Amino acid sequence: MSAPDQIEGAPHPRDTAQLFGQDAAQQEFLEAFAKNRLHHAWLLTGPRGIGKATLAWSIARFLLATPPQEEDGLFGAPPLPTTLAIDPEHPVARRIVAGAEPGLKSITRTPNPNTDRMRDQIVVDDVRALAGYFQLSATDGGPRVVIIDAADDMNTSAANALLKMLEEPPENAHLLLISHQPSKLLPTIRSRCRTLRLNTLNARDMAGAFAQAGFDASDQTDALAELSGGSVGAALRLSLMDGLKTYAELVALVESLPQFDRAAALKIAESAAARGAETKRDLLLELIDLLLSRLARTGAMQAAPHVETAPKEAAILKRLAPDAARGRAWAQVAQETGARARHGRAVNLDPAALVLDTLIKISQTADG
Repeated sequence: MSAPDQIEGAPHPRDTAQLFGQDAAQQEFLEAFAKNRLHHAWLLTGPRGIGKATLAWSIARFLLATPPQEEDGLFGAPPLPTTLAIDPEHPVARRIVAGAEPGLKSITRTPNPNTDRMRDQIVVDDVRALAGYFQLSATDGGPRVVIIDAADDMNTSAANALLKMLEEPPENAHLLLISHQPSKLLPTIRSRCRTLRLNTLNARDMAGAFAQAGFDASDQTDALAELSGGSVGAALRLSLMDGLKTYAELVALVESLPQFDRAAALKIAESAAARGAETKRDLLLELIDLLLSRLARTGAMQAAPHVETAPKEAAILKRLAPDAARGRAWAQVAQETGARARHGRAVNLDPAALVLDTLIKISQTADG
């Protein structure tokens, strides 16, 4: 089972050597380091799966392995670092891989000791434990780095405990907060952090990230980049769960609309009802929402997306969403089915019935 800060089936961010597509964020941090203007807290923001955690671990390695900038000496100042990369054989890098670096602390969701089930929040005890960590690690005088992944997961008490720490930061401490939705954080936390905004990846950078993770998706990179919205994490999930195949099945289903192929719809719906298929169900509902969004965008723009992600997709989208009015209709059904899906998951509605009802609603919209 993957850790809370790790994508299922992919390497942990601490083991990811190279960060793709985020040169601007890396350079912004290096410039602050070169000018001796490092903020005590950094907020790394952007969609899920674009490399925020990888950047946080890269920054942590860099800070712990790079000596402080020295004043000009007899031969002038030493050259400033131009990259966050640290030799994997460096003692700090080796200790981090082994989970034995005393200058680094990672805060994620933890198991509930009473049930052994993973909590869905970072609780206050996880954050309060940092006070003891800073006290114990202060004796060596070196930098101390804390990664919180994700800061969005903190409950109210944990957030307030972190805020107090940000208001009175320990000496030589660096806090790296990863946030997928910074609007969920307390404004006072955001205001006490310097923000590093990361971008979504293009197909070339995604191909590099895939190769580094040990996945061969050379013939699918463009489609994965398109459907994942430039998130390598989402693209890996799509690849590992045959997401492109499932999306192609959905596109093939809507090809016959307004005639509804109930047998094909039942087959798709039943695939989400097997025991232990919760992740399959969630992915299926996400792909349905994505298809509806692409239909809405096609109508609004009066043009299909540039990248075709399934056979005959462009022609099917243009037929079903030929104008702005149809685009608005698809946007409305996307909103309605999305709300129903969220409610259905919350009350444990039968997954097959939930998916089938959604597909029937799509058929009715095409018929209208």
